[in-house]
Amino acid sequence: MFILDAHLDLSMNAMEWNRDLRQPVSTLRAREFGMTDKPDRGKGTVSFPELRKGNIGIVVATQIARYVKPDSLIPGWTSPEQAWAQTQGQLSWYKAMEEAGELIQIADAAALKNHFDLWNDHTPNENKPIGYILSLEGADSIVDLNYLEKAYAYGLRALGPAHYGPGRYANGTDSTGQMGPAGLALLKEMERLNIILDATHLCDDAFWQALDHFNGHVWASHNNCRTFVNHNRQYSDDQIKALIARGAVIGGAFDAWMLVPDWQRKLSTPQGMNCGLDKVADNIDHICQLAGNSRHAGIGSDLDGAFGTEQSPFDLDTIADLQKLVTILSGRGYSAGDLEHIFHQNWLNFLYQAWAEPVGETTMVSF
Repeated sequence: MFILDAHLDLSMNAMEWNRDLRQPVSTLRAREFGMTDKPDRGKGTVSFPELRKGNIGIVVATQIARYVKPDSLIPGWTSPEQAWAQTQGQLSWYKAMEEAGELIQIADAAALKNHFDLWNDHTPNENKPIGYILSLEGADSIVDLNYLEKAYAYGLRALGPAHYGPGRYANGTDSTGQMGPAGLALLKEMERLNIILDATHLCDDAFWQALDHFNGHVWASHNNCRTFVNHNRQYSDDQIKALIARGAVIGGAFDAWMLVPDWQRKLSTPQGMNCGLDKVADNIDHICQLAGNSRHAGIGSDLDGAFGTEQSPFDLDTIADLQKLVTILSGRGYSAGDLEHIFHQNWLNFLYQAWAEPVGETTMVSF
């Protein structure tokens, strides 16, 4: 099965974890043996060879740099300008990987179709570049709205206004409160530029406000269901239905604490909590049941989002094991057509529609 993964923090791992993602996962783990500066040292699951092995030929790849006040308990950068500079270092890494032939940026419908055709030409994947669509996770690094246009010019095509905690433009996970004038102005500029709104991480107040004020295309790159894990990081059924009504696709995330209730960081284990890939399937199935079809569920694994095998489904060793989820869903009665939609076609259809429209013109569609 060809797979489009709608959320990977590739540049963060390369820059802040100092991982050469051209190497096999086994090499990365060996290099990190004994390191303790990050919780997932020696346990990473993502690298370019594993993406190719798993037939994961297109990813939505992030830039991420949070602004925080000096006394914040959440890590980040102490000025928006520093956060912007960090994202530019991440961008430079993406460009270096393009020059090395490892990645290729996808920023319009023609490039998307060409790359999908390349990866489905029945030849081996080893020498094929991985296509990436650039997304910004958290808008704190957008110093002012002029910077958003700069980002669009270098290929930014999706943006989540918030991440964890209070943000400059919107409040995110574990915080509350609506967006102020700056956040609403950001939404308006995103709409003008035809930048996709990633609703992931928006707190409940900001989520509903954003849907009311933003008339462009909305997706949720990596979000699970509150019905399974009752936490504000997940979506309630009402939120999922609202996204479905907007034609959104919701990507299932693979972080264990989002899959099983009562996860305790640094104490729980995937085996001990019986957290397998079937829990991801539960979330995908729940979205499909709410929609009445398979047209709004996808994959947004987040498998390199500051965790590794210590906080991933126990039956996943590397990202190549996303293919196991195809078998699980097939065993639950999902047809070949359903599986194609979930694993790539829903994201492709969404992007073809979003990118077919002139900047500033949007249409809400429900499939």
